[in-house]
Amino acid sequence: MVNDTISDMLTRIRNANLVKSQTVSVPLTRISQQICQILEKEGLIHSFRISFSSDPLEKNTKQISEKNLNSQEKQLILFLKYKGTEKKPCITNLRRISKPGLRIYANHKEIPKILGGMGIIILSTSRGIMTDREARFQKIGGEILCSIW
Repeated sequence: MVNDTISDMLTRIRNANLVKSQTVSVPLTRISQQICQILEKEGLIHSFRISFSSDPLEKNTKQISEKNLNSQEKQLILFLKYKGTEKKPCITNLRRISKPGLRIYANHKEIPKILGGMGIIILSTSRGIMTDREARFQKIGGEILCSIW
C-alpha cells in the first residue's frame, strides 16, 4: 500500500515516458481519476479508462471463484501521448509540490506560473481539483498538488 498515491501516479507516468510505453496502469482513486481528466483535457495524454485486474499471483489460474471476484482491483489505464516519429513525450516533466510531510497552499494571487504559463499546476481547491488557470479565473486558492509541463 502506497501512502502518497499522487506521487506514485506521477512516478509511474514518468517511468512509462522514459521507456516510451503506450500505456501505464495506476491504482484507481478519485484524485488520480480527476488528475487524469485534467491531463486528457489539457492534451497531455490521449485518454484513460477504468479496468478491473485481479491479484497478479492469481492471473495464471483459469478457474474463476468467489475469491477471485472479490480480490479484483480497479485500475486506471492511461494511454500516453507522443509527438513525431521519434516518439518525444508530450509530458516533459512531472513534479510533486505539496507532499504529505510539507503541504503547500496558495491563494489565487500566489499561484506560480510554470514556464510563463505554458505548463500547468494542478490544485486541490474547495471546488474540486483544477488547473492553475481555472483557479485564477474563479479567484480561489488551495493546495498545490503538482506541476506538469
